[in-house]
Amino acid sequence: MAKAAARTKNPARTSVWLQGKAARGGARKGDQPSGLDRERVTEASVRLLDAEGLAKFSMRRLAAELNVTAMSVYWYVDTKDDLLELALDAVCGEMRLPQWETPEGPETPEGPETPEGPQGPEGKASAAAATGEAWRDHLRALAHEYRSLLIRHPWISPLVGRYLNIGPNWLAFAVAIQQTVRRTGLPAHTQNGAISAVFQFVYGFGTIEGHYMARCAEAGMTQEEYYRESVGTVEDELSAPGVPDSAKELLAARDGTTVEEMWERDFTIALDLMIAGIEALLTRPAPPG
Repeated sequence: MAKAAARTKNPARTSVWLQGKAARGGARKGDQPSGLDRERVTEASVRLLDAEGLAKFSMRRLAAELNVTAMSVYWYVDTKDDLLELALDAVCGEMRLPQWETPEGPETPEGPETPEGPQGPEGKASAAAATGEAWRDHLRALAHEYRSLLIRHPWISPLVGRYLNIGPNWLAFAVAIQQTVRRTGLPAHTQNGAISAVFQFVYGFGTIEGHYMARCAEAGMTQEEYYRESVGTVEDELSAPGVPDSAKELLAARDGTTVEEMWERDFTIALDLMIAGIEALLTRPAPPG
């Protein structure tokens, strides 16, 4: 296993997933603390991060949760960053990834790249048409799964930008996205842009929604209570001269719905706009040459 001090000299290699299978598989030495393994340490880390947040997480706090000494945790990881990467990949595994149906059964990331019908050209044409419709449903499913993950675990938002995200669960998620966008029919040079548009939007939306819910919890208020309290303050400010009427209209348009319904409506509309943008690229004439 690479020593922590040596790994920090090359930031592009500071990942627990680049240390080799032996290093990722368990303890570094033969006489590890009784009753512990890397999976249990990772599970405890996720519980603590969910309960107390990223700012309060520490190896000492984790050791107390596991009822061991702080040094005992280092039998399983070199650094706190290693443990956060493991926790990040573990929760990513909660997402239910849609699978593409093929004549041989559901497609896995290692399976065939495009479905083909079993009855010659007509079967292939039928499968292609089904695929053309299905990518929208798959893209929506992936977006909703990612949003839900960000809401359930608000602590993952900053970690997604900090680490390489190359653990097995994040790679499976990335492959599912790539397979889906490939089936849109977009040219290869536009597919990365489509992925960025959809999933950077989902990341931002899920992060804000998750942080809002965390703020409500910290304030000891429900989402409805917090919203009504904040809206009252905002409406007082919006009564000042010079505030655009459009701001008041947007606020009024939210009347009659719950906060949860607001989140869902806004997310659905925004995602529909993203998909419509992909569809517009598909129908746009190709540039000369």
